Amino acid sequence: MKFSKERCVPLYPLFCPRTLAGIPGDRATVRLLKALLDTNIIIHREAVTPAVNADVGTLFKWLDRLKYEKCIHQVTVAEIRGHRDPKVVKAMAIKMDSYVLLQTVAPLADDVKQVAAEIDVDANDAGDTALVNEVFAGRVDILITEDKKIHEKARRLGLEARVLNIERFLERVVAENPEQVDYKVLSVRRELFGNINLTDAFFDSFREDYQGFDTWFNKKANDHAYVCRRDEAIGGFLFLKVEDESESYADITPPLAPAKRLKIGTLKVVLNGRRLGERFLKIVFDNARINKVEEIYVTIFERTDEQKRLIDLLTTWGFTKHGVKRSQSGEELVYVRNMRKDNPATEPKHRYPWLRKDRKVYVVPIRPEFHTELLPDSILRTEDLSAQQDGEPHQNAISKVYVSHTMNRDLQPGDTLIFYRTGGMYKGVATTIGIVENVINPVPDFDTLRFHSRKRSVLNVDQLREFWERNPRNRPCVVNFLHAYPLKKRPNLKALLEAGIFPNMDIVRTINEVPFDSLKMLLILAGL
Repeated sequence: MKFSKERCVPLYPLFCPRTLAGIPGDRATVRLLKALLDTNIIIHREAVTPAVNADVGTLFKWLDRLKYEKCIHQVTVAEIRGHRDPKVVKAMAIKMDSYVLLQTVAPLADDVKQVAAEIDVDANDAGDTALVNEVFAGRVDILITEDKKIHEKARRLGLEARVLNIERFLERVVAENPEQVDYKVLSVRRELFGNINLTDAFFDSFREDYQGFDTWFNKKANDHAYVCRRDEAIGGFLFLKVEDESESYADITPPLAPAKRLKIGTLKVVLNGRRLGERFLKIVFDNARINKVEEIYVTIFERTDEQKRLIDLLTTWGFTKHGVKRSQSGEELVYVRNMRKDNPATEPKHRYPWLRKDRKVYVVPIRPEFHTELLPDSILRTEDLSAQQDGEPHQNAISKVYVSHTMNRDLQPGDTLIFYRTGGMYKGVATTIGIVENVINPVPDFDTLRFHSRKRSVLNVDQLREFWERNPRNRPCVVNFLHAYPLKKRPNLKALLEAGIFPNMDIVRTINEVPFDSLKMLLILAGL
């Protein structure tokens, strides 16, 4: 078995039961994987009056399905015993029996001490370091926490693959255990408010945060929202509103300057490991582009882990804190995203979906059996739409992975990709525009390939293995890209050659560069 660079722990078995050989001469035994849970996870699950957090419930469901030992650290026990309410302490003490207490504490490793010296400022930070140290020492397989400082320590120690928040854990278990999934996520649909079940428990958190939420919702009966359901229950909800230059922002400090904006009025996604947050953000960016707005903004509380995760997602995609909005419901943070074409940001996610004229353009061939699975928005009219249910993480994600043996590996962040669905002179068509995020090359081993590809690539583990072993002297590279636009019209290879967009047929055999003028001609020909 090959081992990752991250503390020499094999990546593959972390999210499925595994059989391990015991002492020589013993029969093989099954070792339960150990998941160390941070105090914030335990509190959400076991508090006397627990927060309404469906994500934590889904997390524990998967931990049980995969037969993880749910472990707690002595630090967590001490924190709970130190709670100011004796009733809470008593109630939690009883529930602690359902967890496996780590009886000993791993000696603090020198590398961990160094990181702690750079980051820790108080006793709470020291306790968090003790949790990370258990992963570093290999006494537990993974640590699940929502704490940002813990994740920063893990990043510095090379433990990112094993110190996870709830969202990343769910993404990975869904990808690694597709046979375990007992529901299929349906496509996001645009529906009238009046047809949406307001009594769904999904909306309870909005009622807690906003006075008069039900009244506001009912007044929107003739307006549209984007809804995603898991079976009959709502798993995601998005409401957007276009505002013009006359909109008043007197309740925002500092006030927003007059401009045409898209407001994210309501956004919530129940985590399920399928990257629905990115799917909804794609809808946000598409609406912003179509309506030619200058900015997108959202007002959001920072009270719950769910809201903090949403803020993290937004900032990843270029939203920055502008100020605050005050109302009867309290003080919300205001985040703004620049949608002007002259956005000065250089990070591809921060200026998405605009293309850059100062970057190169490449044609990327993709076989038909992988095309629509990876790029469902670019489905052909001749394909079965019902087969694409937005059920997999790589389908919902904006950020995707293309694995290739190409010799041309000098792609740079911000380069433009023209995806070409192979098929010959008449069936081969250009379908999609992407933006390079980065390229991983060289890929040192299969575990690294698998780790970076599995959640955002269409290839399963066996296909990745076949790709890896196909040519030992030319291992594949990983191209991380952002799915920007499906082309309205899909010109075939004959039309692309006749228009001079592709110089010859060899251009579609592997990743090849074409002039920027070819991109401009393609966008005109494709109606984009």
